[in-house]
This record gives sequence, C-alpha cells and structure tokens, in this order.
Amino acid sequence: MCQKRAIFKPMTEAERQDLKQKCGGSWKLVLRFLLAGEACCRRENSQAIAGPGHSIAVTSKGVVYSFGSNSSGQLGHGTTEEEWRPRPIRSLQGIRIIQAAAGAGRTMLISDAGQVYAFGKDSFGEAEYGVQGTKLVTSPQLVESLKNIFVVQAAIGNFFTAVLSREGRVYTFSWGNDARLGHHTEPNDVEPHPLLGALENIPVVQIAAGYCYLLALACQPSGMAVYSVGCGLGGKLGHGSRTDEKHPRLIEQFQLLNLQPVVVAAGAWHAAVVGQDGRVCTWGWGRYGCLGHGNEECESVPKVVQALNDVKAVHVATGDYTTVVVSEDGDVYSFGCGESASLGHNAIADGQGNRHANVLTPQLVTSLKQVNERVVQISLTNSIYWNAHTFALTESGKLYAFGAGDKGQLGIELVNNQTERGNPERVDIDLS
Repeated sequence: MCQKRAIFKPMTEAERQDLKQKCGGSWKLVLRFLLAGEACCRRENSQAIAGPGHSIAVTSKGVVYSFGSNSSGQLGHGTTEEEWRPRPIRSLQGIRIIQAAAGAGRTMLISDAGQVYAFGKDSFGEAEYGVQGTKLVTSPQLVESLKNIFVVQAAIGNFFTAVLSREGRVYTFSWGNDARLGHHTEPNDVEPHPLLGALENIPVVQIAAGYCYLLALACQPSGMAVYSVGCGLGGKLGHGSRTDEKHPRLIEQFQLLNLQPVVVAAGAWHAAVVGQDGRVCTWGWGRYGCLGHGNEECESVPKVVQALNDVKAVHVATGDYTTVVVSEDGDVYSFGCGESASLGHNAIADGQGNRHANVLTPQLVTSLKQVNERVVQISLTNSIYWNAHTFALTESGKLYAFGAGDKGQLGIELVNNQTERGNPERVDIDLS
C-alpha cells in the first residue's frame, strides 16, 4: 500500500527504511503517516489560498493561478502590477505544483519533486508590516538552500517561515536563536534550521503557522499528537499558560479529551483542531467570538466547541480572529470577527442587516448551501494587517470567494467603488 503513495514512490530503499524506523519500525505505521499527511494538507489535490491581499489557486494538475495585490511581485508574473483576473504563472510551465503558501508580499510553491519556489519579498523572516525586503523577486525562483531537502509543505508565519520534509522533519528560517525565539529574529537568515527538541525523532505530517508560533501534527506510534512552539500570548500554545516555549512541547489536553487530532489550523492569535471523531477544539485569544464558545474569553488549553456537537467536522481553517469548519456533508460553519464580510453570513448575521456583525457561536453559512455542491476546503486570510477574504472550494473544483476584494484578491471584478462581496461568488477558474 505504501508503494501507491505519491511521496513514497521516489524514495530509495535506504530512505524508506529510515522512514520506517522513524515511524516506529512498522510499515503499517508508515502508511498511517503517509495517509495522514495527504488527508490534512490536500497534497496532490486542487487548493486555494486566501493570502494577505493576494491569492493563489492550484489545479489538480499542478497549474498555479495568482491574483490580487502585487506590490512586491508576489503574483509571480514578472511585474508589480495588481491583477484582479486570475492568471496562470507561465514561467512554471512543465513544473507540477502540489502545495502553496502565501504571506504578506510573499508566495511559496512546492513541486511534486520536493523543490521550493519563492517570489515576492526576498526575506524569510520579516514582519508583514513596515520594513520592505532588500529586493523584490517578481517571478518564481528556486530556493537554493532547500535543494537537498525534499519538501512537501510550507507555512509562512509572522517573522518566520517553516517547511516540512517528506520524512516528517520540520525546518525553520529566521526563527532566531534560543534567547530570541520568534521575536527579534534575523530577517535575512536564508538557511533552514532543523527544529530541535521533542520532534527530532517523531515524524510530522502537517505544520501550521500563526503570529510568532508554530503547530505541528505529529504521528506517534501511540497515535496522532499536536506540538506547539513559540510565543504563548493569549494561551495560543495550548499548555494552560501564556508563557513562550523555546522548543516544541506536546499539547497534553487532547489525551485528556480522548481526541485523536487529524487536522491543525493556526490563526494569528488562536488555533483549532479537528479530531478523528469529528469534534472541533479551539483555544487561544477568544476576541470577537473566534473560539465559538459563545463568549470572548481566552482559553489556554484546547476546548471542545459544544455548539458543533451534532456536526461531524472534517476540515477547519483559521484567520485573524475568524474560524470556519467544514462538515462531512460539505456544510460550512463560521464564527468570529465579521469585518470585511468574510464569514459569509451577509445581511442575516444580527437580524439588523449588518453583514459585518461578529458571531460568537458557529453559524451555518447558508449562502454556500445555495451552490448545491459539497465544499471540501476553506481558506481564510490569516493576517492582522489586511482585510480578510475567504475561499470555498467544491468537490468538482469550483471556487467561490467572498469578503474583501479591494486589491483584486477575490478574483472577481468589483465595480462602482465596491470593496467587498458579502455573498459567495464564483471565480472564473476550474481547479478540477
């Protein structure tokens, strides 16, 4: 069964044996590791990324479209001109992309050969607001320092970037040394550093980056587990305190909840997990109701969202104080900050015709029910400096967008001084 998995096929026998040892000495555990990575990251599948001001869409054949803000060349078209109409990145012709990540003014793409292409700001670690990179890269360039690492996922956080190798090893750029973790980092650090500590010998299947912190979904012989590292403000590391962690630390609460995590999401200030049984847990800063517990309190350990008890979740996405959950049936629930109309509730949110109302508990996004298709992926803008927008991708490869579109990031032409869309609207690209 392992032989059929895309990232396992090109491995040498020595690499396969090494992975087997890392997974606990069993081919069954290797298969679980491979399947878990495919399930949570949509590798080899179409996907859409709602970045800060710009957007990336990848078809199932690995063709990449980009649109939106382009002041740093982050669209990869060789220019710095804004584009509202989705355009394929021509220079990638012949290269199959399987995964994408978008940060403020920066884009990273990963090919099926494990190579990483980056464009936009040339820094891996600067903050997204303020200092510009030393130079701009306006078309995809191979990241030379990663050429010897077969990469399967990238995550762009504030002040740092992380990548995940096919063997489940996490590497970070500009994370800083132990004394300055995730804060006063060196923005010009272009060398990847392996994440040391607890995860050195435990394979990771998914990484998620937020504001100065990183979550890692790890595949242990005893089951799936989540580790966190970085800034602990608001309790977003999930350990019952607000202190920083200099090395990855196991979030123990999932064992107490008897929950097997299968998907992790790191918002700017809060985090979420979907369990194998379909339960959803959230924790961190609860501002605007983004945790879905009916209040705006902080939670320093993962807490089950009781309002979703009758929903079997399969996917979760987090942004800047926003959370969206996708059910097994393809229904979509959203909660948190209603700014920019990115929750999709349009005029019904508070009964007073205010589509910007905050939502403290999960609400069904009825406007997405009207597309009459099963939603399989949601992407939210994860930035504290940009107006948010949201993508919903359906099973057949149709892409719908709503929220802020002031930079063309919806892929939809806005007229008459419009700056946003309250209802989901079809983007004119086929991602199947």
